[in-house]
Amino acid sequence: MSILFTEKQVAGLTVKNRFVHSGTGESMATDQGAVTDRLIKRYKTLAKGEVGLIVTGYMSVHPLGRATLRQTGIHSDAFLPGLEKLAQGIHDNNGRVLFQLVHAGRQTTSAVIGEKPAGPSATDRDPTYLVKPRMLTHQEIVEIIDAYKKAAIRAMAAGADGIHISAAGGYLINQFLSPFYNQRDDEWGGTTLNRFRLLREIVIAVKEILPSGAPLVVKINTDDQTPRPGIILDEAMEHAKWLVDLGIDGIEVASGNLLYNHMTMWHGEVPTKEIVQGFPTWKKPFAWVASKRMEGQLALQGPWNLPAAQALRPVVGDTPLFLVGGLREVGQMESILEQGHADFIQMCRPFIREPFLVKKIKAGKVTQVACTSCNRCLGAIVNQMPIACYRNGLPATAPSEILRRA
Repeated sequence: MSILFTEKQVAGLTVKNRFVHSGTGESMATDQGAVTDRLIKRYKTLAKGEVGLIVTGYMSVHPLGRATLRQTGIHSDAFLPGLEKLAQGIHDNNGRVLFQLVHAGRQTTSAVIGEKPAGPSATDRDPTYLVKPRMLTHQEIVEIIDAYKKAAIRAMAAGADGIHISAAGGYLINQFLSPFYNQRDDEWGGTTLNRFRLLREIVIAVKEILPSGAPLVVKINTDDQTPRPGIILDEAMEHAKWLVDLGIDGIEVASGNLLYNHMTMWHGEVPTKEIVQGFPTWKKPFAWVASKRMEGQLALQGPWNLPAAQALRPVVGDTPLFLVGGLREVGQMESILEQGHADFIQMCRPFIREPFLVKKIKAGKVTQVACTSCNRCLGAIVNQMPIACYRNGLPATAPSEILRRA
């Protein structure tokens, strides 16, 4: 039997195979963040497709931490009925699920959250959101830590099997960890350890409420790829060691950022036409220039986070490693697991095109995924369209009201 179809423990959770659905923004919630039938159907389908473990798309832990309008919310008890249906739908189809918790920090707009976005420091305007953030106060940081704890309580109450915290992707925790974004000189910045403090306090707060055996997995950046140095591998190795010392149950290995070059997170073709379509008229020239500059820079040439995973392996020991990014060939996936470089194969775009991919691999019907990384699915999210495979192009549609106001 292929190692891809062997069981693996993550804390007290038995995962039936080594395939993991990577947290993927769905744009399927209501404008307020409530779960919809369409969102439930998507995850039920993935569970039916025998994905071993599902990590949901990012769920906002705080009303000022929302990244987009149609992002799923977990920052209020009002969302619990829908979240319960989501977890139940996955469990009814023999799936397991971790709810991904996120605060966007500066990586949003005032049109989404109703006020000026905030981050660790009041730094320069970025070329994507064109936001010059304000600096979070100490009290606001304490409130955010509590928001993560309350969100984790709601996740457990809704029936999630565990928690996934994204400390990557340019979102708030990543912003605090990075010396590029975090220019503070108080207890929340100035040194690697101080920049790690927010993540540390969030992990401690979440672990306090997790039932015995419920896993806590953390996604970390190993290379921010920002204009000036942010997190690089040496610093990421320190983060990984500290996380293991805190007792987390798995680490997802990631890289890249949304604010300065979102293709550093995806690789493959740049869907310039689709991205520009989603911007209001006054922003289209900026979006066009920025997108054209990215074209041809980051072709998908295999699992780009693999070298970082290999470097982290001796640091994390037996703590499970989740590898994401550019995994497309079944033989290569098997080799990575057999050599111990990672413990789980995590994919996003391939499951958008082929939700039954795992069953196809198990039946020996495919040796390579069908996804070509055209990335029009990402263009759809910019246009506030539900996540799907749009390899033949996006439907013609006017930008949503939120994007017209942005």
